[in-house]
Amino acid sequence: MKKIRLGTIWLDGCSGCHMSFLDMDERLIEIAEYVDVVYSPYVDMKEFPESVDLTIVEGALSTDHDLRIIKKIRENSKLILALGDCAITGNVSAMKNLYGSEAVLQRGYFELADLNQKYPSKVVPTLLESVIPLHEAVKVDYFLPGCPTPADAIYEMLKSLIEGTEIKIHELTRFGK
Repeated sequence: MKKIRLGTIWLDGCSGCHMSFLDMDERLIEIAEYVDVVYSPYVDMKEFPESVDLTIVEGALSTDHDLRIIKKIRENSKLILALGDCAITGNVSAMKNLYGSEAVLQRGYFELADLNQKYPSKVVPTLLESVIPLHEAVKVDYFLPGCPTPADAIYEMLKSLIEGTEIKIHELTRFGK
C-alpha cells in the first residue's frame, strides 16, 4: 500500500493543535504505517514539496508570508484540512481585527518596549490589515474545530481519511473545545 504524503504547518496560532497531534501518543505509530510526513515542524523541511496528498494547517492567516505559503500549499496539496478554531474562524488571532494592524504594532513596538522603540525593518513579514481564516484565501477540503482540537478527534479524522470512511465530527469536537 502506498503511503499518504502528509504535510503539517502552523501559521498564526499557538501550536496547541500540533501539541494535540503529538498527544495521540502510541497511535502515532499506527498512523505512521500509512503516512510519510514530508513537511512539518516535526521534520524540519525548509521548502514545501510538490505532490502532497494531505496538508493539515493550523492557525489563521495574518501576514503576507502566510498568504504566500497557503497558496503554495493549495497548489501542491490534493487535500487541505483546516485544524482548529484559528484555522477555521481566525479565533484569538483575529482579535487584532478589532484594533487594526497599526494600533497593534504601536502597542507592541513602542508602548510596551523599553529599548529600541521602532518597527522591525528586516525579516519580519508584513501584517495583513485583517487576520483571516484559511477558507477566505484558498479552498479547504475538511474542517476540524477545537481549541486545541482534541487528540482523539485528530486521530479519528486521520483514520477516516486513510480508510475512506466518514466520521461524525460533532461527536468528537466542537468550537472552543
